[in-house]
Amino acid sequence: MNDVVILGAGAWGTALALQAHRAGARTTLVLRTPFEGRNNPRLPAHPLPGAITLTPVCPPEAALVVVAIPMQSLRAALLSNIPRGPLLLCVKGLETGTGLLPLELAALLHPARPAAILTGPNFAHEIAAGLPAAAVLAGDAPLRAQAAERLGSAAFRLYGNEDPVGAQLGGAAKNVIAIAAGAVMGAGLGENARAALITRSLAELSRLVVAEGGRAETVAGLSGLGDLLLTCTGAASRNYRLGLALGRGQPLPEALAASAGVVEGVTTAPALLARAGAVDMPVCAAVAGLLAGHTTLGQAMAALLSRPTRDE
Repeated sequence: MNDVVILGAGAWGTALALQAHRAGARTTLVLRTPFEGRNNPRLPAHPLPGAITLTPVCPPEAALVVVAIPMQSLRAALLSNIPRGPLLLCVKGLETGTGLLPLELAALLHPARPAAILTGPNFAHEIAAGLPAAAVLAGDAPLRAQAAERLGSAAFRLYGNEDPVGAQLGGAAKNVIAIAAGAVMGAGLGENARAALITRSLAELSRLVVAEGGRAETVAGLSGLGDLLLTCTGAASRNYRLGLALGRGQPLPEALAASAGVVEGVTTAPALLARAGAVDMPVCAAVAGLLAGHTTLGQAMAALLSRPTRDE
């Protein structure tokens, strides 16, 4: 039996394959589209060692099945002939239409399987390079320990978390908020405005997490504040770069066409807002309106700045 089978050979899946190998796990990376040699074009500077098995065919079972694909592809992947074994979902966002979080979708389609989520402030190219990083494992308790053993290392610290709802909502919301942060900077509104936006976004994320039964302290951790800081300030963030382009006046279709990879925040924004219901989420609402063409950036900023002042 393979120790770790990774579904999804994008940059993130490839980085996790390198990390699993680095942690000593026998690792298989399942390729939907084979690439030449052992260099994934998504991470050309990090060739895959020969000890990592590359295959287009899923093995029948694994000690740990790591799913590293875009959220909107998760249902199809879970309904396909995936290996038997516990699931570690390395997926952020909500499913369009249903508003389900990754673990909720896994529980619906595979109710008998243990499942956990891996989330946090991680850029794939830095994980691939073995640079220091930390992430959160939330979900099934025994599985958290198993996943930490097979993926963790001195440079990749994995912290257990008993609040999968809060951890998943943080991973979803940060992509939406990163679009807003990029738009602020693209429009030339300044660092003060970005800092204020990130901080107030953290407050609305906390309201949502608590309303969903999660813990406010989760929002202050790696899957909340940590992920927000990285995605709202890091130039490697696709969501931030999209917001930057929108802030500079580029139309959404052009900005999306120029993006290398999926920009999760675009589909997450309306799904998150629908799930939030009566929870007050002005920043996420502004992003959803901007992406849908219901408002301009100027109108969105004016609406946010005209909100009544109150104690923090």
